[in-house]
Amino acid sequence: MAEGRPHQHMDDGARTSRPDTCADPGGVFAALDLGTNNCRMLVARPDGGSDAHGGFRVVDSFSRITRLGEGVSSSGRLSGDAMDRTIDALKRCAEKMERRRVSASRQVATEACRRAANCGEFLERVNRETGLALEIISAQEEATLALKGCAALLDASIPYALIFDIGGGSTEVIFVRVADHPALTVEGCISMPMGVVTVAEDCGGGDLCQRTYSAVTDKVQKLLEPFDAAHKISEKIKAGMTQMIGTSGTVTTLGGLHLGLERYDRAMVDGLTLPFDALCKATTALRTMNLQQRAAEPCIGWQRADLMLAGCAILDAICRMWPVGTLRIADRGLREGLLMDLINPAQLSVAPGQMHCASALAHR
Repeated sequence: MAEGRPHQHMDDGARTSRPDTCADPGGVFAALDLGTNNCRMLVARPDGGSDAHGGFRVVDSFSRITRLGEGVSSSGRLSGDAMDRTIDALKRCAEKMERRRVSASRQVATEACRRAANCGEFLERVNRETGLALEIISAQEEATLALKGCAALLDASIPYALIFDIGGGSTEVIFVRVADHPALTVEGCISMPMGVVTVAEDCGGGDLCQRTYSAVTDKVQKLLEPFDAAHKISEKIKAGMTQMIGTSGTVTTLGGLHLGLERYDRAMVDGLTLPFDALCKATTALRTMNLQQRAAEPCIGWQRADLMLAGCAILDAICRMWPVGTLRIADRGLREGLLMDLINPAQLSVAPGQMHCASALAHR
């Protein structure tokens, strides 16, 4: 934990509400996820049908790369430019919420705000300039919400699941017992302070040479080894008892590249299952490209071109550590989990088990 890290910020303002019972079927709900790299929001209405979204229908959305965590890895503080970019995006979100007449919402911030010494100042400025009450959630809650958002993609016939989220500032991995699905038990959780932004910055940019790439994968594997041993995950994989789901821009982009999409299409990528050799092929292709060539890929673009290899290195380490053989890609996660909690908190039961999300400290 970085010195000066602020405590979790909770605000009971008009824009934040967390109902304990099923939501008003006529209500409109919003979930905002402010990460190290992206600001994303979903606005939805309750939907009684048993669809893949888990009881809600999306009516509006917002996504913008703001790079809030730019430089936090080295300075421990949010920069003025990063805060300006992010507040501009949050103003757009607030306008959308006002236009859609949102009746209840939750706005959360993750690793960049958890680590930044000046995050309290940022939260106050956000509230003053946008009216939004941002809440810094723990890595543990972040992982739980991602699990809830991805739960519809779990195969109930496979007793265990590894679910990971490669974020901008950190990577969370959850090991879940699925045997009693739709009730899930979290066997363990680990949070590593290594995400696509922090790794790219620590390595001097987005073009990772072979030695640097290997150093990143080795470091991630070493951080995961105690977690693997504690839960005997490798043994369960050898017995064919474990499935794997990945939710992050890294894996969804690799899914789009595998499909050869001329434009990213969530409907085609969400739920896609890829064998590890297909992931390896897509990753290898990216590693042979320079920055300009990666940016020219329609599913990447300039805003993410310098982050892809960092994400691939983290993904490589996870796949080597746990050779499940296939990965199911989830273009869903924290925001969907937030909406499920807002609209119908009883829909999915998650037993905490050993839910304390251990922090794996990376020595840079």
